[in-house]
This record gives sequence, C-alpha cells and structure tokens, in this order.
Amino acid sequence: MDNAAESSRLDKLGNIAKLGVDPWGQRFDGHMPIQQILELPADLPEDQRPSVKAAGRIVSRRIGGKVHWLDLRDWSGHLTTRKTTSDDPKHEATEFNDWSSRIQVMLGQKQIGDTGWAIAHELDLGDLVGIEGKFGKTKRGEPTIFAEKLTFLSKSLEPHPDKWAGMSEMEYRLRHRYLDLTYNPELLDVTLKRIKIVRTIRSYLDARGYCEVETPTLHAIAGGAAARPFKTHHNALDIPLFLRIALELHLKRLLVGGMEKVYEIGRVFRNEGISQKHNPEFTMMELYQAYGNYETMMELTEGMVVAAIDAIGGGYVRSYGERTIDFAPPWKRLSYGELFETWTNCAIGDHEAIETFAKKNGFETVKLDAEVLIHKLFEVFVEPRLEEAPTPVFVYDYPAGLCPLTKRKKDDATIAERFELYVHGMELANAYTELNDPIMQEQTFSQQLAGLPEEDSMAKMDHDFIRAQRHGMPPAGGLGIGIDRLVMLLCDTQTIRDVILFPLLRPQAQG
Repeated sequence: MDNAAESSRLDKLGNIAKLGVDPWGQRFDGHMPIQQILELPADLPEDQRPSVKAAGRIVSRRIGGKVHWLDLRDWSGHLTTRKTTSDDPKHEATEFNDWSSRIQVMLGQKQIGDTGWAIAHELDLGDLVGIEGKFGKTKRGEPTIFAEKLTFLSKSLEPHPDKWAGMSEMEYRLRHRYLDLTYNPELLDVTLKRIKIVRTIRSYLDARGYCEVETPTLHAIAGGAAARPFKTHHNALDIPLFLRIALELHLKRLLVGGMEKVYEIGRVFRNEGISQKHNPEFTMMELYQAYGNYETMMELTEGMVVAAIDAIGGGYVRSYGERTIDFAPPWKRLSYGELFETWTNCAIGDHEAIETFAKKNGFETVKLDAEVLIHKLFEVFVEPRLEEAPTPVFVYDYPAGLCPLTKRKKDDATIAERFELYVHGMELANAYTELNDPIMQEQTFSQQLAGLPEEDSMAKMDHDFIRAQRHGMPPAGGLGIGIDRLVMLLCDTQTIRDVILFPLLRPQAQG
C-alpha cells in the first residue's frame, strides 16, 4: 500500500473516532439480506415505501453535491436458474446476475443528519456500513435504499483493488481470497454450492443408515493408498508420524468392531505434485458397508451424485468447459477388459500381443509387471477416449495385480472387483469389493512392499490392521469420492484451486 493511501485512510479512521463513533463497529441486529430487499415492491408511492435495514461492504461510491451514492454488497446473491426452450425437461441453463447481492444507496445530508453526513465524508471503498431507510426506485428506475440513518461498522485500512484490473490476475486472487470472494461473485457461488454438495452427501448417507465418524489425521504408518506422505514428529512420544494419505484402514477397523455402515469426509494429504486436478491437501469422502460389494457402491454413487445435482440445481445436462455431460441415470457401465481390447486390439489376457503392441508404441516392457504395463497402455490409449464420453462411465473389473486391497472375482482370480467412475475423463470415484481375507491381505501387502528397503517395508506394513482383520471383517463394499473434483465437475470449474478456498501456494517473496 502506498503511503498516501495509508495516510488518508488512517486520517479518516481518526476523524470517525473524533465524532464519537466506534470505527470498528458494534452489533447490528435486524438487517435484511440485500437479495430479499431487492425482491420487495419498488414502484410504490413515496409515502408507501417499505422500511428496510441493510448491512454490507461499499463496492462503489459517487459524490454529487449534497448527495452521496453508494453501492452496497452482501453475500445473499446467488445463481438463478431458468428453463431453456429445450424440449428436454432435465436440461436447464444457468445465468449469473452480478447485481443480485448489490444495491444502490442514496445518502442525503438532510435525511441522515449532521453526524451521518460527517461520517459519509470519511467513507472509502471497502468500508462496512449499516443502512436504514425506505426502499424504492430513483427517477431513472434504479432500485435504491433512500437512507435515513447511517451506521459505521468497520474501516478498511487497505485500499481495495480495481475489479477489472486488480482482480484479473489469478496469482493475486489466490493470495487474497478475501478480496476474491468480495469482487468475484462466481467464486462465492461455487463455495456455497460446495457447502450444499457436502451437506447433501451427508444427508443422503445419513438417511440410509450410515454413521459419520472421525479417524486420526496423524498416522504411525502411511497406509491405505500408494502415495508419498508428509512426515512430522511427535515430541512428547519422540516418534515419527505421517499425515494420512487415505481414510481406509481405520474405517475398516470399525467394520470389524460391528459398525456396519460408516463414512468420513475429511482432509487427506499427499506429498506429490500440484496440477489443475491435484492439490497436496484435498477432501475425500470414504465409506464402507458391511455385506455389500462394488455393485452396491455403483448404485450408491449414482444416487448420491444425482442428489447433489438436484440440491444445487441446473439440471442433469451440464456444461464442463466446451463440452456437456448428461448425468441423468442410469450411467454407462463398461468393463476394463472390453475397453482395453477396443482401443488396443489386444485381449487383456494375451500378454504376448500386449508386449508386442507396447514395444511398437515405444513403451519400456522389460522391468514392468504385466498388469502395470497394461495400465500404462490403458492410461494412454483408453482414458483419452473416456474424456469424450457424453455421460459418466463406470469402468469395472480391473486386473487383480493393480488392486491389492480388493476381493477377486469368484470365477476368475486374475480380475479384481473394483470400479472407477470417469466423468469427462476425470477419475471421480474409486470403489471395491473389499478384501477381507487376512491371509491374502498380508501376502498382498508383502508383495507391494517387496521392492522397498527392509526398514521402509517394516514401517509401512500395518500389522495391527491385519490383526484386526484376523478377528473377522465382514464382506463389504467400499467407496472413495474426491469432493474437490466432484465440485469442479458440477460447477464447471477447470482447476481445483477454484474449488478450494485456500489452496497451497509457494510463499510470496517479501518486498
């Protein structure tokens, strides 16, 4: 902030205090949301205008003689939906009304009194004020609060940026989320929709008998997923600990304990790359249902996402970037093997043909297990095709070697009962028929860790989880959904940073 702007605002702060007014405000009860005020009749004669009381931030200010004009904003604006001319009743469009949480205020010297008029001269963009007056329209037809009382609520000592120039730089917006929320109503809308989505998921699961639980964030063993953990140290116990990379293993312990339907929505931490779809700290929903399987999880996933769409509105046919996705159920279900064969012309069990195809396309094959090679080819030749799919796609029945925590198909031990849900090519959900055989579980853990140094292998082998399973874990279905990616897809947001209020950023250089 430059010295002149700082000095001016500090001087105004002092002037407000000299008037006997608290520049940091007090309790201000009974104010109405601006959106609610805007819905009142505005064309009534002056003597019939309704009395209103509003509070908000000054986002525009104009001075003319003995009248000051303010634009006041609060958080009550929202996306409004309207039916399109489409014959398809499930297809709705949305349009943003930038003025829906913003209202004009007229401050007249005669109407607000000497103290109010003196305060009006000390106002700056970004200040918070309370207004009491009559609601109507100006001669130009602008909905306006004609103020009769001005209450000062808080001073902004920092000048606010120009909306179009100052707030167009993404780096600036990410580092100043409080300003981004103030001047980009679209961000506030996505944030409020995220809250609705999470609330709907909870309600949907609670109504079906699931219990929400909380499991530890600090783990002695970084288990439940193949990811690099963040490391820390507990001073009192003098032991190394890890921030959790998954919620899975503690939730499964609860199945052993007799809790038949459990879920958790919580932060998960992975010390890996940052991209449009990845943040080191993200929100995961995981659930487990005793006596279910991966087909149970398909039905649950579809119903839960559809319920979230119903909660935020906008219809099942939704834009995402330049494409549209039709979320109307039922969703397509395709096996991993048939997709692989369609786009590589190799049967998933024909390892000779797969190796020949891989070499022809420049893949290293010598050091790779067969299943790992298959999945690398799947990522290159199949996943881009899934991005073109106009509907969500459940891809099910994965090669068993890729899924050590998954039960094998009864009639084919080379196939694991797992699905991933792809929407616009993005992996949104992952589910399994859970492996509850402790002998096989210990073997698969050992195979997973075989390539690690012995000290790392011992550190990652969760013997207590195996012990829990040995006491009898029921057959179960398990599901994980990335909440951030779900919000991205349902709110047409292309980067994960726009659905996380405070994404991780590199520290800003001082000075």
